Amino acid sequence: MASVGGRQDGEARPGAAVGLDPALVDHLIRGQEQGAPELERFWAYYRNPAIHTTGVGADGLTKSSRRLAQEEGLPARVTGGRVGVVGDDRYAERREVVIENDIAWRVHAMIDFLFGKQPTIVSTAQSEATRELIDELVESAWKSSGGVELLQDAALIGHVYGHVDLLLRVDDEALSSFGRRAVKLRASGASHHALRGLMRQAGRAFRIEPVTPCRGIAVSDPSDYRALAGYVIHYEREANEVERVGLVRRLAGKGRSEWGRRRRTETYTEVFGPGGRELWIGGELIERDDGGVLSGVVPVAHVQNMSQPLRYEGVGDVEPLIPLQDELNTRLSDRASRVTLQSFKMYLAKGIDGFDRMPVSPGTVWSTDNPEASIDSFGGDAASPSEDRHIGEIRQALDKVSGVPPVASGVIEARVGNLTSANALRVTMVNLISRTNRKRVTYGRGMVEISEMVLAAAGDSGLIETELGDRELKVEWPDPLPIGDDELAASARIRRELGVPDDRIAEHFGIVPVSEDSVEVGHEAIQEGK
Repeated sequence: MASVGGRQDGEARPGAAVGLDPALVDHLIRGQEQGAPELERFWAYYRNPAIHTTGVGADGLTKSSRRLAQEEGLPARVTGGRVGVVGDDRYAERREVVIENDIAWRVHAMIDFLFGKQPTIVSTAQSEATRELIDELVESAWKSSGGVELLQDAALIGHVYGHVDLLLRVDDEALSSFGRRAVKLRASGASHHALRGLMRQAGRAFRIEPVTPCRGIAVSDPSDYRALAGYVIHYEREANEVERVGLVRRLAGKGRSEWGRRRRTETYTEVFGPGGRELWIGGELIERDDGGVLSGVVPVAHVQNMSQPLRYEGVGDVEPLIPLQDELNTRLSDRASRVTLQSFKMYLAKGIDGFDRMPVSPGTVWSTDNPEASIDSFGGDAASPSEDRHIGEIRQALDKVSGVPPVASGVIEARVGNLTSANALRVTMVNLISRTNRKRVTYGRGMVEISEMVLAAAGDSGLIETELGDRELKVEWPDPLPIGDDELAASARIRRELGVPDDRIAEHFGIVPVSEDSVEVGHEAIQEGK
């Protein structure tokens, strides 16, 4: 049951009513705010947004500038404007800046391999009818929350920050209504098809949300770092109100001033604990409940991008690439500056009258009677093998650290031999495939954990009847690489020999099975058409 109202007890603090220490909650929130700049740095290097700034120059005029986020890692001799260096013309002005964001496309390639295709969460219950009901309910819950798009968003958060949390929200009233309807259908002897249809509708009572480390704060169990004693969501959000911020002088209003306005911001704090849930907005207690069907359970599944022993945080894919990305951008900027200085060919003329007054253009001929006259050319873009080799070695280091070769994005730099296409892809991307398999363990565990929470809530509400052993789930992952018809047929034949049902095999390969009745009806229609 939920209660809504304003803050009445002046000493009430977030966490007290749900069994958590308010001082601990406040300490964790302050720690999150201190660590926010580092997390924002990871996102800035992935996204590399353009930052626009406005300032007043030495001449008193307002000037605007634009720079990319990754320019933060470039040396001052490239970006210019370094303070405190006198008499060194290397820092006098901005040189040509080249930013090649090698982090973003590698992260996208990892996510495409992990969640480019929809994985399937299936039940391991003994009864086929029970398995079908559970599969319908779990699939509907994920689909109503966003489906594969939700998984891709969660994977992006995990790859950038190192981990992501999945939060389960349940509409208790809707779930209770679906539970009563299910009890009536079972009592009236309704068909299995009707129950499956109800499961598809009941999935709307669940919503799975990804929570970024910038907002989510875990309260770990002191005896087990993998278990949660509570969870806090805290961030600043924009309200649907406008507030005045101060007097602003109007430029075209003859010196008059007026109040400036901006959209008001407010703090959002949501606390989950053993005693239920609290919602605080702007320092006011807005809502408090006992957790409903999830009472006594912290409805959060933690997902590490890559596991890190004895730590709640996982290992991200952006942080180890930042030093190499800075080095690559620096060398590309240096090369651009060198090419700019050397790309203009110049001529030194001796003993030719009027050479300085004649334009240098194709078809121009100079003549002189001076036998000692000469024209020497210099400049132009000269080759720099050491520079090219260094840039190539940096790119190879990025490939090794990330595990993503250029071929993953469709760039073929060399011949891959006389192998078949599928085998060649697996050989060239063996590192990426192995890293994807490692991530399937952590992301799959989180998907199963949050799905089992859905199944437990559905069972407690009477929506579905399951035994204790029927609530186990597993994830079936599709092949990230394209496979030919021969390999597909061989794989399907092996699965069938192992006893996998035909409809499950078809679903795994993304094939819509056609029943024999449909084939006969279609055949009769073709005959009638003839």
